[in-house]
Amino acid sequence: MKQEEIIKPIQIQGVEKITHRPHVNLFEISYSDKKGRNRKWDTASRRPSAKCETGRFDLPDAVVIVAIHVELKQLVVIREFRVPLGGYQYGFPAGLLDSGESIEDTCIREMQEETGLEILRILSVSPPLYSSSGMTDESIAMVYAECNGAPSNRWNESSEDIETLLISPEEAGRLCADKTLMFDVKTWLVMTDFAHTGSVRRLP
Repeated sequence: MKQEEIIKPIQIQGVEKITHRPHVNLFEISYSDKKGRNRKWDTASRRPSAKCETGRFDLPDAVVIVAIHVELKQLVVIREFRVPLGGYQYGFPAGLLDSGESIEDTCIREMQEETGLEILRILSVSPPLYSSSGMTDESIAMVYAECNGAPSNRWNESSEDIETLLISPEEAGRLCADKTLMFDVKTWLVMTDFAHTGSVRRLP
């Protein structure tokens, strides 16, 4: 009789830091698979140590702001040059949390820096979310908010090229249907829903 194969839980055995850069680093993770075999996995992290080593998953690395302009009833979207893509991507205002900074404070700061708009009220905040966990442990909080004001890019840094767009549901549908454009995945999903429903269905 063939002996039944023993299935073991996958376990992290160790983490080696490969690079030492200020904003993102590469790590080699050693782990054992379900058959007990030793394996390796490369991942990137914005933290000094990979999260699978520290176990700190409570605080997001960044915020993504889904904002409705209260006077115009339009969705705030940015068109930004993204260096890894070598071109422009449609996304939401977003940014990294500074050390000791709260999610709410980061949203207020990033909204003004990237769009010139003022956040009036934060409606809801998601838990840390992961969009590319095969490559990185980076997490973001989706923050739903109301804002007001006139768009301005005078706060943009020299390394940024950002255009602020206030879009209607019809414009959201037109943009999402254009296969020549590049989108952040979260933005595409929200914009598609906005185009079909005319509203942003925020988190509870």
